[in-house]
Amino acid sequence: MFFFMKNIRNVAVIAHVDHGKTTLLDKLLQMSGTFRDNEQVMERAMDSNDIERERGITILAKTTAVDYKGCRINILDTPGHADFGGEVERIMNMVDGVLLVVDAYEGTMPQTRFVLKKALEAGVIPIVVVNKIDKDTARPEKVVDEVLDLFIELGADESQIDFPVIYASAINGTSSLSPDLSTQEETMDPILDMIVNYIPAPKVDIEGTLQFQPALLDYNDFVGRIGIGVVKRGKIKVNQMVTCMRLDGTTKQFRIQKIFGYIGLKRVEVEEAEAGDIIAIAGLPDINVGETVCEIGHEEALPILRIDEPTLQMTFGVNTSPFVGREGEILTARKIEERLRKETERDVSLKIEPNDSESFIVSGRGELHLSILIENMRREGFELQVSKPEVIIKEIDGVKCEPYEDVQIDVPEDYVGNVITALGSREGILENMANSDGQARLNYTIPSRGLIGFSTEFMTMTKGYGMINHTFKEYRKMASGQVGERKLGVLVSMENGKSTAYALGALEDRGTMFIEPGVDVYEGMIVGENNHDNDLAVNVVKGKKLTNTRAAGSDHTVVLKRPRAMSLETCLDYINSDELVEVTPKSFRLRKKILNTELRKKNDAKKTK
Repeated sequence: MFFFMKNIRNVAVIAHVDHGKTTLLDKLLQMSGTFRDNEQVMERAMDSNDIERERGITILAKTTAVDYKGCRINILDTPGHADFGGEVERIMNMVDGVLLVVDAYEGTMPQTRFVLKKALEAGVIPIVVVNKIDKDTARPEKVVDEVLDLFIELGADESQIDFPVIYASAINGTSSLSPDLSTQEETMDPILDMIVNYIPAPKVDIEGTLQFQPALLDYNDFVGRIGIGVVKRGKIKVNQMVTCMRLDGTTKQFRIQKIFGYIGLKRVEVEEAEAGDIIAIAGLPDINVGETVCEIGHEEALPILRIDEPTLQMTFGVNTSPFVGREGEILTARKIEERLRKETERDVSLKIEPNDSESFIVSGRGELHLSILIENMRREGFELQVSKPEVIIKEIDGVKCEPYEDVQIDVPEDYVGNVITALGSREGILENMANSDGQARLNYTIPSRGLIGFSTEFMTMTKGYGMINHTFKEYRKMASGQVGERKLGVLVSMENGKSTAYALGALEDRGTMFIEPGVDVYEGMIVGENNHDNDLAVNVVKGKKLTNTRAAGSDHTVVLKRPRAMSLETCLDYINSDELVEVTPKSFRLRKKILNTELRKKNDAKKTK
């Protein structure tokens, strides 16, 4: 017997990165009366992680809830970046509707397509929110047409195509049902009313036997791993003995230690939950995504949730540079392994396997996925060295296959030729090209290998005016050729010591420097980029010889060009397969795997034979 619960709505907020999901959710929380009048709430409150706040992106899905007109609305804020798309897919299993947020100027983007495709496949009910309606460049009617075209292209059924549209400016806290900017009012009620009236309540059976399935994981040191999901059927209570139906077909009985519900930004302990509630449970230390928690004696598994396989891997190892231990406190392989294992407790897309006694192969969903893990470890006091990211090759029907991606590039028309040439050399296939108002939009299919190291080159060739977005498409037969290796060589220090202005000034004609005077360097450390395709060993610590004779004009101050700034992502993009990035709490250093200049030359000579 099914019951329609009238007082609950479960919705997810989905969008392309930076289209305003988290800001919109902030305003929904504030304007629904969820916070006390005197409660201090920071902007983008759902982005609780420091890195999320710094970068303005959502990394981990978050759950919140508001009470509005007697209805409990559970809302999930989802990541917008392709590397975290696996969470979006699983969240669709927890909700009955989605708010699809689309920028009023940018319109539909690659990740809009990705998240909407997942929502339509799950059969959830969509509401479209055209955000940033206050932009001078806003084109809301055209954007709605683009969204409709996307729905049709993705095979939406009639009920899904007939979607309601709300126009909003999340940053200003205004919304209305009309694209006319003058109709905007300082309220989020049109969105909340539409959720209550348009999205169905969960279709559930409260009286049946328990079924609960975790779609997300969390972890804390007190209760261990926490499974977050929706109660599909029946009721669940603290201290209840239940059965977990494992992914491998086995079963395990355990006691429910804690149940958490959500209201506003708080996770609150509750004694009981029933079908339709989004909750988190603790009690089974190794509970996993897609397993089913049932009543003992009524074991009935729900369909297993698909977890996206990793597409990229890199080696995390103990720092072996001469500067080891100078800037970090956590150095050993055992500590690095413990930290990586802990990360897998909450991140099901991450895989760890030993490489040798001092290093581990870490596989993830993309460069951003792995670089955020590295950044978190660095901030916690770790020192480590990491290798160039490599795609994971699969054998399908006896054929070597690699991941391919859909790429969308928006760029001024002046730079189109450079972009086409660069992507052509990386085995990119141009699928479509459209021009409008001096801007060009290029759609490519390209091996993931071809995108490693491309973003830095792309920003340089488009002078920062280009935008690139990509999302995983499928595995295809491996492209031939060396895709994704850097073309230019590097300048490598052949001495230990402090860099001098005199030495750097003498080397400026050879290439672009990465360091400034007074920086500690060691033999084998990369200090700049060569103008040519070969590596060059250089002395950056050489000082000026002092003599008793003074020549006119000989003591002019050396004026150096500004060195190239290298962020963590830039470093990972930049290195080749014979190089590493040394990561410490204070520094990123590029280095060769073989530090000794003579040994490295002998090794390179063997390769060319």
